[in-house]
Amino acid sequence: MINVYIELVTFAFHPQLYAHAHVLWLSFRGTMAADTALMLSLVEEYVSGLQDSKAKDTAKGVKDGEFTVLQLVEALGLSLTSSQPHTRARGVQLLSEVLQECYGGLTEREVEVLIAFYENRLKDHYVITPPVLQGLRALTKCTALPPGSAVSMLRSLFQDVHVQSLMLAERACVYNMLINLMETREAELKGLGADFVFGFVQSMDGERDPRNLLLAFQIAKSIVHRGYDLGKFTEELFEVTSCYFPIDFSPPPNDPHGITREELILTLRDVLAGTPQFAEFLLPLIIEKLDSDVQSAKLDSLQTLTACVSQYEHKDLAEFLEGLWASLRREVFQTSSEKIESAGLAALTALTSCLSRSVLNSDSEDSLCIFLDLVLKDCKHHLCEPDLKLVWPSAKLLQAACSASNRASHIIVTAVVPSIIEQYNNRTQCSHRRTILEVVQRFIQSVKTCQPPENEESVFGAFRSSLCSIVFSAVTETNASLQITASSVLTSLAQQTGLLLDSDIELAVDHLIRLLLMEDDDKVSLAVVECAGALAELHPAAFITKLIPRLKKEMFSDPMDQDNNREASEQQSHHALRQRCLSALAAVSIQPSVVQESTPVLLEVLSSAHTGSVGFSVEEVVLTCSSLQRIAEQVQDTEETGRCFHDIIIPRLLSLALQAGLQGEGSTGRRSPLLEEVVLSAMVPVISTSCSRLQPTLAEKTASRAVSLFLDGDVSFLPDNSFPSDIQLLKKQKGDSWSQSQMVCLLMGCVCSLPRSVEVPQMDQLLLQLEELSCTCSHPPSYTSAAKCFAGLVNKRAPGDSLDSLIQSTMKRVYSVLDSESSSVRTQAFTLMIWVARALLLRYHPLCTALIDKLFSLLDDADLGPMAADGFSLLMSDSSDVLNRSCHADVRIMYRQRFFSENSAKLVQGFNAAPQEKKPNYLKALSNIVNKLPKQVQVTELPALLSLLLEALSCPDQGVQLSTLSCLEPVLIDPPAALIQQLEALVNRLLALTSSRAMNVRIVSLRCIHAVSRFPVHEVLPFRARVLRALARPLDDKKRLVRDEAVQARSEWFLLGSPGGS
Repeated sequence: MINVYIELVTFAFHPQLYAHAHVLWLSFRGTMAADTALMLSLVEEYVSGLQDSKAKDTAKGVKDGEFTVLQLVEALGLSLTSSQPHTRARGVQLLSEVLQECYGGLTEREVEVLIAFYENRLKDHYVITPPVLQGLRALTKCTALPPGSAVSMLRSLFQDVHVQSLMLAERACVYNMLINLMETREAELKGLGADFVFGFVQSMDGERDPRNLLLAFQIAKSIVHRGYDLGKFTEELFEVTSCYFPIDFSPPPNDPHGITREELILTLRDVLAGTPQFAEFLLPLIIEKLDSDVQSAKLDSLQTLTACVSQYEHKDLAEFLEGLWASLRREVFQTSSEKIESAGLAALTALTSCLSRSVLNSDSEDSLCIFLDLVLKDCKHHLCEPDLKLVWPSAKLLQAACSASNRASHIIVTAVVPSIIEQYNNRTQCSHRRTILEVVQRFIQSVKTCQPPENEESVFGAFRSSLCSIVFSAVTETNASLQITASSVLTSLAQQTGLLLDSDIELAVDHLIRLLLMEDDDKVSLAVVECAGALAELHPAAFITKLIPRLKKEMFSDPMDQDNNREASEQQSHHALRQRCLSALAAVSIQPSVVQESTPVLLEVLSSAHTGSVGFSVEEVVLTCSSLQRIAEQVQDTEETGRCFHDIIIPRLLSLALQAGLQGEGSTGRRSPLLEEVVLSAMVPVISTSCSRLQPTLAEKTASRAVSLFLDGDVSFLPDNSFPSDIQLLKKQKGDSWSQSQMVCLLMGCVCSLPRSVEVPQMDQLLLQLEELSCTCSHPPSYTSAAKCFAGLVNKRAPGDSLDSLIQSTMKRVYSVLDSESSSVRTQAFTLMIWVARALLLRYHPLCTALIDKLFSLLDDADLGPMAADGFSLLMSDSSDVLNRSCHADVRIMYRQRFFSENSAKLVQGFNAAPQEKKPNYLKALSNIVNKLPKQVQVTELPALLSLLLEALSCPDQGVQLSTLSCLEPVLIDPPAALIQQLEALVNRLLALTSSRAMNVRIVSLRCIHAVSRFPVHEVLPFRARVLRALARPLDDKKRLVRDEAVQARSEWFLLGSPGGS
């Protein structure tokens, strides 16, 4: 069969022998089996009837085993030997389409026969070439490709086909053939040597379509990266690809192919930068393109230079160094674009790094020294002119080269730093000195990126003494900006190994203490605190012995002890001093050894504030708690620090709070600051942060201690243990007393922040007590904290019947209270319900649905309606103290989106059915829900809710107005059709809100009006006169921020419809 087929192919190739081929085919056809009638019918309908769908039917027949590919070839005999080119083309096309579906089942012999057929057909009429290429592409995917067939196909392709004369799809077919063969037959293709590269160059030369260019660049990338022999065609391959550099392509709108300019740029860059053999051609091209006025061309050239020099050796760059340096210098000195400047500096770093890799021989030039001499010659002298604008470009260039390698940094630092130090000592103006110090800092930071080998001295080692001298000199100046810069330089010096001796560290600490105590400038204080934190992490000993004792002494000096008539301004100054000391104590407490010394000072502040032995204000007590929280967040997570918090800090906080709670108002009438709600609220994050980071064993002990204290009154673990034995912190207190019950927030901080793996003891009893307290207590902070603690425990409790029965029992109690309008604890029951609903919502618990439905029903309640509307904000917002991921709560992804999708329809239905006086509650609820959704979801979902949102803009509640405007603002950037249809109502409501009493509402409404001006001109032009009149009033608003927005919005509307306008 195969022999007859080959003979047919041979005859069919010669047009003058078609008649003989036809007779041969008829004699051969008589031997075919009768069961091929179906196949013959499919072939006839496809070739003669032009029914393209029959190709799929034929392919299905081959897949199902009804007939083979060679039987198909037999059936195509008359078509393939026809004297009509179009008939032959249809026959080949059918075969190729079937092969695209069935190439996987071909044998090696069948593939060999088909390749021979297709190779011959490449010499046939041009209309047959496209289907032939499709068939060959299918065959390149075959696993049974015979040895040598890849080379045979490519030789025929390169010899018989002029690729660039083909249509787009056929050219893509050729490129895909090459890609397939390079993936599977790389060794054979490399055997072609440079002939393969030449054939590809001829095929690609003149390609213009970006889709095909992407394929061609991928082939070229493989050629240069996989070690194909370029031979004498290196320049030709470079020329055929580099003619597209830099890429200038803008995809059409809504391009279905998804080809982007960035994709083409990166693929071409991989080609050009892929081999050092291109260096002699590419580097002059980059220098030429850097002279372009097109910013994108400059950027692409610089990024390509950065990429290519990483592959090059110093000898590849040697003859182009001067030209490259001149171009890079110009781009940094003269550019107005930060992107181009950054790309130029990155290219300089990469170039210097490449030269640094050169291996020096006794008879070779040092390319790095030659290049850096050029850099120093053009830049060094500008550093001696700190009042001129070229000092910073020069410094950036030197620093970019300095950061490339340790060797480069030695050369540049040795050449530059002495003159910089001399300049500092010769200058007297603070602005000049500050500039010089900033330059020094940049050099230190650039050297930091290329640390010297181990045991090798820092490149700044020779200048250590001089650098310390100028930094300490600057710290003693009175100029604030100079002090700030000096603090930053001091931090950078400390981070370089060996630049600060122990004596330097002690001197630095002395200066920092002086600045903390003497300087009132907030910016200076912030810089000093940051510097102290950085130095304390590296050199903790000096801060333990010097800074902490001095700060303690200053904080505990009471201004009222010296003079009862001291001026209020001096007391305020002392308050600011304490603030700085507290911030500094927190900043330096990173190492465990420092924490062991700093935290007792902060705890003593709280104790003194409670006893009144030293007069600390409530604000200072809150700042002390904030410092403890910061320490808990930043301290190194070790067993030592865990025990410090578990054994000392948490028990001490609980003890002080309990002392204050038991003391109540006190017999003397003095009120402890620790009774204040704001102080207890500041203690909660200290406890919760530290508990969330405890090791499992310590976490279990903490949970046990906290529960036994609040349930059983066990005070055995508390310091200063002089408490009564009948403490009942979760019981309702007599009368209206709440000083003890409000401590439940500390219980929440302990047990609700522990990992879910930690088992809380006496859980059932604890939940019952919390439920009772939350439903009966009259003190808002107490019952709210109890509800949050209850919810936090429910969120982490393991699923099962126990949890479900607990929730159902709680819901039954809550519902009974809420349904009783005469109940005095409806607010308490609602608070518990909303927090439990949030706890269940976060973990997707099925019982959450009933609670949400109850919340919807309460929107119609006369008393609780507004509170229910605010409850939706609580459901959708992040909570800082409980039910968040940092507290190890069970929080599922995208819970907000799920809540919205399940409940938005209910909200709309409720709004439509509600009486007029209740509709504001629904609008507020909608605004609270939508405002907390991710912006992408808002843009997608808002058109369906647009009518309600426009109603919400008319709601008198300013919070609803603001949140609704915040929702609308991103949607106005790309308005949906539904919004444009409501343009009249939108503009009217927005203009009305520009006169709102709330400044934030006025600002956002003006931004929205500004965004509306960018709508299609024919839609908004009718509103122009009305908007301009309305915006005249905000131009005279008493608030500058409002006036700024009004000017921008009115300018856009004024230019609307005019040439150059919107």
